[in-house]
Amino acid sequence: MVEQINQLDSVFGSLSDPTRRDILKRVSKKSMSVGQIASHYQLSFAAVAKHLKVLERAKLITKSRSGNEQIVSIAPSTLAEASNYLGNYKQLWEDRLDSLDNYLRKINKHKTRSH
Repeated sequence: MVEQINQLDSVFGSLSDPTRRDILKRVSKKSMSVGQIASHYQLSFAAVAKHLKVLERAKLITKSRSGNEQIVSIAPSTLAEASNYLGNYKQLWEDRLDSLDNYLRKINKHKTRSH
């Protein structure tokens, strides 16, 4: 359980940065070399590599070798775990809002009958 919480902290911490979210969006469409990823940003290659390291530690991406290049791919299972976690809260709030909606409808119905 503690390991899962630490993993989620790592995932959400990684996603707090707009550059990392953009990198993740790009590699979700197709695997890319580190050089291809870096070409999209006005950052040094080292800065992009640091962003990739954070994403890799959070297990949001994987790297593999193809000749001299490192190829970056998305790791969808980690995103699925984060989505499941958030899904629990989504259901909780939907249930609460449905309950509030029913309550307000009941009050309005009662007011309409009283007048």
